[in-house]
Amino acid sequence: MSSINRRHRRTACTGLALLPLVALAACGGGSGTDASADAGSGKGTISVWAHQGQKSEDAAVQAAVKSFNSSQSDIKVELKLIPGNDYTKTITATSASELPDVMEFDGPTMANFVYNKKLAPVDDYVSAKTMSNATDASKSQGAIGGKHYGLGMYDSGLGIYGNKKLLDAAGVKYPTSLSDDWTAEQFTAALKALKAKDSDGKTLDIQEGNGLATEWGTYGFAPVVWSAGGSLIKGDKAEGALDTPAVVSALKTVQSWKTYVDPNTDGNAFAKDRVALSWVGHWMYPTYSKALGDDLVVLPLPDFGNGPKTGQGSWAWGIGADTKNAKAAGTFMDYLLNDANVTAMTTANGAPPATKTALAASPLYKEGGPLQLFADQLAKPCGDSDITKSCVAVTRPVTAGYPTITAKFSEALNSIYGGADPKSALEKAARAIDQDFSDNAGYKIP
Repeated sequence: MSSINRRHRRTACTGLALLPLVALAACGGGSGTDASADAGSGKGTISVWAHQGQKSEDAAVQAAVKSFNSSQSDIKVELKLIPGNDYTKTITATSASELPDVMEFDGPTMANFVYNKKLAPVDDYVSAKTMSNATDASKSQGAIGGKHYGLGMYDSGLGIYGNKKLLDAAGVKYPTSLSDDWTAEQFTAALKALKAKDSDGKTLDIQEGNGLATEWGTYGFAPVVWSAGGSLIKGDKAEGALDTPAVVSALKTVQSWKTYVDPNTDGNAFAKDRVALSWVGHWMYPTYSKALGDDLVVLPLPDFGNGPKTGQGSWAWGIGADTKNAKAAGTFMDYLLNDANVTAMTTANGAPPATKTALAASPLYKEGGPLQLFADQLAKPCGDSDITKSCVAVTRPVTAGYPTITAKFSEALNSIYGGADPKSALEKAARAIDQDFSDNAGYKIP
């Protein structure tokens, strides 16, 4: 993807809808009972909404709809593409009765839509084959209270891209798999060693140009919190989870890295050999691979004590709570999530497939593929609460209060990166999150 698609890379490819999440925090209402769609006849016309992103993704969705409509005569899908920057705001502003039968949504927004009775469980309407073929990581993002409200065609993951030529020149030994990942101290030592061989001392890219007080800040650096043994929230409380001494220490370490960071205002710091390391996600592989060729290596994020961690999750598909034809909606979702369509979509956007069969066959992500690391990480899902040392891929908190969590954490991260005291910034964020949860009865979804 070219640099003009940088903003899109943060949204469609990784599930990072930066602006709309904050708008969700103002959603009122709440779920008194679980929304339950009407099964209907399983025939007729159904409406489908999807976000309009990069052209290759749009084409993949359009081709899937066209193929589905021509493959049978019982169901006709009418597809509506809505610009990605407006998509979440559109769902938020639309009453449940006016939403489509099937809709795409950005993963972290799901719980809020369930809370506001805009999504129904899909368990009774997609086939057992479709559900069993979904990766565990994908199912973790889409589950609340033992029910599944969404399934994705693709997932996401974080890592560190390295320039082998520059690493070797500095004498830096780097990890080759999850099993020999850097500790935070080793990563800092690598930055120092690289600085000694670098003309301006800038050896690291963290996509600073995307802004840290955004969803990128949460997606990109919540793994530091999890790797330090903390959480963005535990139960209904951020205090005692987000602001622990270990998390404070970890973010103080991140703060110390600023001296090594290239602001990357042109987006080419890594591709043009200005830095040896880039902390980012799977979506940069096409650009970096083209630029570096055999000098490109893919590494896990450093371990702050609780094992290396990565974010995961992306856009997913669900059934509108007020649909009168959930059977037909489920039939379309089964088709959308088959190998042909998942492979077409992930070929278009380079993301890891969110189904087991497509992931195993992916040239990029299969065993021995250049991005096997991302598949290995997703094969060890944590969910959003049981974050142990042995799991790796963590789902962002599945709660209707997520907009507040991400807003307050990313604000704290940005201020810490700018020089603020980590302990004070994290305690302030935890208090604000806890107050919001208290004001909204914990955003409980029965």
